[in-house]
Amino acid sequence: MKHRIVVLGAGYAGAFAAGNLARRLSPADTEITVVNAAPDFVERMRLHQLAIGQDLAFRKLTDVFAGTGVRLRLAHVTGVDPERRTVAVTGEDGDGELAYDTLLYALGSSVAHHGVPGVADHAFDVTGRSSALRLRERLAGLGEGGTVLVVGEGLTGIETATEFAESRPDLSVALAARGELGAWLSPKARRHLCHAFDRLGITVHEHTGVEAVEPTRAICADGTSIPADVTVWSAGFAVHPIAAAGGLEVAETGQIVVDRTMRSVSHPDVYAAGDCAYAIGENGRPLPMSCASAGFTNMQATASIIARLTGSEVPSTGLKYYGNHISLGRRDAIFQMVDGDVRSKSWYLGGRTAARLKSGVLKGAAWGIAHPTFGMPKRKRHLATTRGRAGARAAA
Repeated sequence: MKHRIVVLGAGYAGAFAAGNLARRLSPADTEITVVNAAPDFVERMRLHQLAIGQDLAFRKLTDVFAGTGVRLRLAHVTGVDPERRTVAVTGEDGDGELAYDTLLYALGSSVAHHGVPGVADHAFDVTGRSSALRLRERLAGLGEGGTVLVVGEGLTGIETATEFAESRPDLSVALAARGELGAWLSPKARRHLCHAFDRLGITVHEHTGVEAVEPTRAICADGTSIPADVTVWSAGFAVHPIAAAGGLEVAETGQIVVDRTMRSVSHPDVYAAGDCAYAIGENGRPLPMSCASAGFTNMQATASIIARLTGSEVPSTGLKYYGNHISLGRRDAIFQMVDGDVRSKSWYLGGRTAARLKSGVLKGAAWGIAHPTFGMPKRKRHLATTRGRAGARAAA
């Protein structure tokens, strides 16, 4: 009987991982199934562009995995039972259950409401294609002088505010920051960021916590309000509680607690990658939810799965965070390097060169998704015998 590998999620982490597994494991020994709710691969890092009206090309997952041997199941994951090693799904074919021998959990994250009243009912976000399209429709209906408030001074908030202001100069765009805008950047990079906000006419409300969202305004912690025809919530990410509900050990964030090889500390047949993995980086701190972390963790997870199944030594891939790349519209960007303690270095790259570099990163990621196996090799690795796998697992 073939070893059944099920990958949950076909985002940056899941799609890359499935392709890598198909590339390196023999189809005579393994069966790889990817479960994803949407039929397309979504470039999440570009959803703020989609929301403001720019046209993006979406790749069908059937085309992505065509000829790779990877099976695609279009369905929502509704539950995980790691004791029975099954996944509950629901889709066009109704409810179902998938059995696995190895599970790679890569369901990603969604917007974090933080329990703030009105966010779920009145705010928009750019963490998913459907939510970005909903925001796109609302923004298209705003006339000249319409007000947009972006809540959150992280990477998503900065990229969203600058993209909106550049693409729609007829709108009045503002950003609410709990602290100082770009306080975590180096002094020169922060000045570059502030100049970009000034150039684009974005109003910044620093040291402003939003305590409630209403249809036409946001209520601040000090009792004042900020007018907003549209409020875009970008104050962090949250993971779905499926993992916790299934009995997997999770952190306070709901992320699956994994060891250095991305294997669940509570269930050795389960691995996690991307935003849903609580992985400790080389600096001793949890990796942030980001595309870069998705790359690190999916490479480690697939390498670990392949090594253990084939009876090889588990390699160790780097888990070091190198920096932040922030788009400031289509013609400007900041690339900020960080040290081992994730403190910004004095050096940074900005302007059109940084924007071209960011564009190259996005195109490279898109190419990688479109070619998940990077060309199928003629020789693939066979699984070790049951005894060999047991021995390797005990040694690990």
